[in-house]
Amino acid sequence: LGQAGLLFETEGLTVMIDPCLSDSCHKVNPKSFRRYPVDARVFEQAPNVIILTHNHLDHTDPESLEHYLKDSPVTVLASGNAWSNVRQMGGPHNYVLFNCGTKFTVGNITFKAVYAAHSDDLAIGVVFTVEGKTYYITGDTLYSQRVLESLSDKIDVVFLPINGKGNNMNAIDAARFAVHIGAKTAVPLHFGFFDEMNGSEFEYENKRIPKPFEEIKI
Repeated sequence: LGQAGLLFETEGLTVMIDPCLSDSCHKVNPKSFRRYPVDARVFEQAPNVIILTHNHLDHTDPESLEHYLKDSPVTVLASGNAWSNVRQMGGPHNYVLFNCGTKFTVGNITFKAVYAAHSDDLAIGVVFTVEGKTYYITGDTLYSQRVLESLSDKIDVVFLPINGKGNNMNAIDAARFAVHIGAKTAVPLHFGFFDEMNGSEFEYENKRIPKPFEEIKI
């Protein structure tokens, strides 16, 4: 979905992670303007689960969330600071305090929150297994021993930041991180939205560089 936003469709569930589909960031900082438009098809999605890894505007965007948190009940798994923010939207939704170490099952999928080393002190990553593969979305994070120690699963696919700013891994450290956890496939995120990076900066043997609003089959 651009920046660090993701949409998974699997096991009869639609899972949305950190959607940022507005110009909220630009309104706060004129330098933070999105470099590509939103594909209107994304607004037709009806997520069953929304995961918010931390409380920064490009991850917990009220304007984007207002669209999805209307009438139909949604399970919202939100790290502590994001939870305090998003739960104020009210509605028929289940706002789950999803801090590091928490597990929560929806349908056939158990989501697990793991530690992320970021400037939001309650930031998380997310691990879940579905269709025989384990996926790890690091959220915004630096390369940290504590992050590595919070992982107990063998990772098939990792989604990780490469921009190297705002307390995120750069492309070099992201590649080292993916090697360390033994990820079979790595998908770089957090580039090209506010900057001129294109993903080629990330050097990893088995990588998939995503394009905004295009499906990746892994």
